[in-house]
Amino acid sequence: MLSIGLLLIRLVIGVLFLGHGTQKLFGWFGGHGLKGTAGWMDSIGMKPGVAMALMAGLSELFGGLLLALGLLTPLAGLLIAATMVVAVVKVHGANGLWATENGYEYNLVLFAVAIGLAIAGPGNYALDALLF
Repeated sequence: MLSIGLLLIRLVIGVLFLGHGTQKLFGWFGGHGLKGTAGWMDSIGMKPGVAMALMAGLSELFGGLLLALGLLTPLAGLLIAATMVVAVVKVHGANGLWATENGYEYNLVLFAVAIGLAIAGPGNYALDALLF
């Protein structure tokens, strides 16, 4: 049952991050694409915006894809966790903990899940289990 639980967590978090990455990179799912994301990142002092948007989008896209597949799970967890650290430091941290005040509560949950999966592993229903 543990592997089914890990699969569920990996799929939900992984697919959602894959979606966030494609929002940033391609404007899919209501996102702003690379240019729009870069403009926003420039506006909050993350310069150069295009490079920052590209790094965030690629980290989310590949971190999410790897996590969903259960492939290179420690790397996937670190990519997602790093993105959440930047989100807390640059966007949400100053607003306090609670999401109702645009705080970092949700980012902290995602960070904990990503690091937890990186440490615990993906379970039996994963490419890591098949390949390694």
